[in-house]
Amino acid sequence: MIGRLRGTLLEKCPPHLLIDVGGVAYEVSAPMFTFYHLPDIGQQATLHTHLVVREDAQLLFGFMHMHERALFRSLIKVSAVGPKLALAILSGMEAQHFVGCVMQNDTDSLVRIPGIGKKTAERLVIEMRDRLNDWQVAETALTAPICAENVLDNAKQEAISALIALGYKPQEAKKAISLIKETCESSEAFIRSALRNMMSKA
Repeated sequence: MIGRLRGTLLEKCPPHLLIDVGGVAYEVSAPMFTFYHLPDIGQQATLHTHLVVREDAQLLFGFMHMHERALFRSLIKVSAVGPKLALAILSGMEAQHFVGCVMQNDTDSLVRIPGIGKKTAERLVIEMRDRLNDWQVAETALTAPICAENVLDNAKQEAISALIALGYKPQEAKKAISLIKETCESSEAFIRSALRNMMSKA
């Protein structure tokens, strides 16, 4: 089991990244809240990882904090929740926010995440509640990113591709990016704004 990686960040293309560890480049999938805290390309990054072994692939998932990895591991134990959906959940809301939704039976917030319908949201609340008793629930909010000017158009295209990879339909992804009013300096900033806006819809 690969539990942690520390190396040079080579590529960032949400939700995927490439990290060089001693000459070996690892492909890692990470939730957006991990991408928000990654250093620039060429700098050192440390990720807590979880390896999923399937008959047709070995998939490596990375997280900035151990509690995020722990939550991911709990999520993939839920019926009908695989690694891709667990990644979408941790990209759609912060870990602490998700815990709050579960403890407060807030299925309305959970169904705003792509891939989660009413039944899945109810299943998450039921199956995750006992596993989250040790979490210290605090009120959290999805805050807006601080964006800069002079943004390249390809940042929007990368953001749209990332949203599609997270489970949103192409039309939804394009609309979400087009509705962002602030100017963002990176694809991660566009994605964060889009996710915040979609999660805040009534």
